[in-house]
Amino acid sequence: MKPSLSLLSLCMLLGACSTGVTHDNNPVIVPPAWQMAHGMSRQQSTQQWWQQFGSPELDQLIAQAKTGSYDLAAAVARVQQAQASAVIAGAPLMPEVKWDASGNRQKLLRGKGYSQLDATDENKAVDYFEANLTASYEVDFWGGKAAARDSAEQALKASQYDRDTVELTLLSSVANSYVQTLALNEQLRIARLNLNNAQRVLHVVQTRHDAGSATALELAQQKSLVAAQQRQLPLMAQQAQDARITLAVLLGKPINTLAASDTPFSRLRWPDIGSGVPSELLTRRPDIASAEAKLAAARADVSVARAAMLPSLTLSASLGSGADRLSDVLRSPFYNLTAGLAGPIFNNGRLSAERDKATARQQELLQTYRSSIISAFADVEKALNSATGLDQQRQWQDEELKQAQQAFDIAERRYKAGAEMLLTVLETQRVLYAAQDQHVQLRMARLQASIAMYKALGGGWNTQPL
Repeated sequence: MKPSLSLLSLCMLLGACSTGVTHDNNPVIVPPAWQMAHGMSRQQSTQQWWQQFGSPELDQLIAQAKTGSYDLAAAVARVQQAQASAVIAGAPLMPEVKWDASGNRQKLLRGKGYSQLDATDENKAVDYFEANLTASYEVDFWGGKAAARDSAEQALKASQYDRDTVELTLLSSVANSYVQTLALNEQLRIARLNLNNAQRVLHVVQTRHDAGSATALELAQQKSLVAAQQRQLPLMAQQAQDARITLAVLLGKPINTLAASDTPFSRLRWPDIGSGVPSELLTRRPDIASAEAKLAAARADVSVARAAMLPSLTLSASLGSGADRLSDVLRSPFYNLTAGLAGPIFNNGRLSAERDKATARQQELLQTYRSSIISAFADVEKALNSATGLDQQRQWQDEELKQAQQAFDIAERRYKAGAEMLLTVLETQRVLYAAQDQHVQLRMARLQASIAMYKALGGGWNTQPL
């Protein structure tokens, strides 16, 4: 057989090869510096970023999350699937070798038989045994098989980066839930202290009322304040328990196995985090690396779709032997060589549509990649903005808390001495409690801003070769 291409096949080849991928001219502009990076340290984040918060308990929770999280275990299983897919995709680049052995008996039940049968009236039973060793290989003229392997390898990389993204999200969620739990416990402690203060003032008002120096209105007002503060305690306890339940879910364990934390909220500290420059973010975020790998896989898929439109050449060789008796099965060896050329002629536009689909998919992932870079820049800017704003708020809030405590102490002393109205005491109590609660909330927000910063910068993640 003389391999040749007809005019129609040649036209199809030229048409398939001439189709390219259109790229738009809309590159991502990387800013030279962060807008909100004033006064930030140049120190880079570490691999064990959670240790910078100064809580051994948080270190233990992070370790438990790494081993107990079902979401992380599922991500690891997806990586294993991608590894197997990469092996499957790379297999056609090498010849496939297989063997087979068969035994056959043909027996004529009645009659004289017919020409298609080996058995006849004289020889009613015919036995035949055969053994074969076959090798086949499709020549990768157009690079489609190699492109399929490259696509699977890039998909494996993307899966590994996705696993790292899941881990980074998990660990930052654990840290956030832990901070929230301690903050709610601290708010509950402050609420109880303020309730004790309110009850102490109520005792003074009750004593003065019994002595006739305080009115029934003043007594009712203070009792109302005590009741309102008592009402807050169950709500805060419920919120603290909800935060512990969320933390237990992240660790992959039931809530009754999670020990209550006795770490004071004031012990947590936020580190001085170096934001670096925006260009470094491209190698410090696993989600960006995943988007890039998926884009590379889509580019390879376009090559696969193009190669499917072109003729394919398959070579095969087999070595076998057969006999009428099993003991003679290896005594009559033979070989067979085959070359086959096949190519598409008419498929109602299916192959060209597959190519167009792969091209559109590549364009989609290109825009997704660019979007992930812009979103990463925005995450860092938001975290920097939050940290800067919270630091400024805390400077004034510290003074607010100091003055509120001083005002309440003065008002309480003056009321006991009969030189101040109860309304003033009530107002200073309310202001003090609000300032104490706001102090905890700002501290929690500042800690969470640092966690968000670590997450936005990719934690301590860096691209690692496979």
